[in-house]
Amino acid sequence: MTGSPDRRTRLDQLGRFALRGLRIGASTVSIVELLRSDWTGGISAGVAWLVFLQVERRLPPSDQGPKDAS
Repeated sequence: MTGSPDRRTRLDQLGRFALRGLRIGASTVSIVELLRSDWTGGISAGVAWLVFLQVERRLPPSDQGPKDAS
């Protein structure tokens, strides 16, 4: 990808935000489907949640953290 570092950082932040939203959505759908006794949908959404969680854990750490002055 060719672009300024600022643009890459912004795109990285947007991607992380979207991944977090997908993870939260998958876990919510999983819980709701399991409560409705729809085992196929609940388990499928649970597996999707696990996949999103693993992808998020494998991402390199973000440079946008609190800076320590010491």
